[in-house]
Amino acid sequence: MSDFVFKQFTVSHDKSSMRVGTDGVLLGAWAPLPATGGRLLDIGTGCGLIALMTAQRCPTLEVTGIDIDAASVDEARANVLRSPFADRVHISHTALQDMPGKACFDAIVCNPPFFDEELLPPDAARAAARHTTTLPLPELARHAERLLAASGTLSVVLPTAVCDEFVLMAFAYGLLMRHRTDVRTTATKPPKRSLATFCREPKDDGPTMDELILCTEGNIRSRDYARLTEAFYIH
Repeated sequence: MSDFVFKQFTVSHDKSSMRVGTDGVLLGAWAPLPATGGRLLDIGTGCGLIALMTAQRCPTLEVTGIDIDAASVDEARANVLRSPFADRVHISHTALQDMPGKACFDAIVCNPPFFDEELLPPDAARAAARHTTTLPLPELARHAERLLAASGTLSVVLPTAVCDEFVLMAFAYGLLMRHRTDVRTTATKPPKRSLATFCREPKDDGPTMDELILCTEGNIRSRDYARLTEAFYIH
């Protein structure tokens, strides 16, 4: 599998359980980041894509990427070392449930496992990365709340069909949805993915919602998608 070349870094992803894909690119470009740096945790970092994207977006951000898959960790570390952000991005072979402490991070991002089907992908690592048995969504909400600083944000990308369910899970642990973007492949198709951000303090006017259309009918990136990702995609 060939490397994926972005404007400021290159990602190898043939060994990782979580490879470069639209979900990761969307979250890495969309997630709100601390205005003055701080610390960010990327849960299930895979090849390190989102960790590198967030490091590029915020030059003073210290990023920690964690993953339970050893091959992914090795590949993510190699991708980080050849990037311009090697001094600020750290990759750890750690499960979220084993992360110590509390209130450690100003932002947490996660492209979580979400396939609940009985038929799993045949590759074990790929299955672990994409199946909720390794990180049930209530566990994600519980440990994200534990590790999130008082004014921090949790941002996730999920299938639209389960986003409302996760909103309730997060609420049970004291995290309130701040903003949600439903993602349509084209204007005529229903949303399949949702990006959502959570925090502890409610907004005065409640959560906001909008939509993002990825492509025109000619399979060309929409103006909004191109604008969102212009700092990363070469073409």
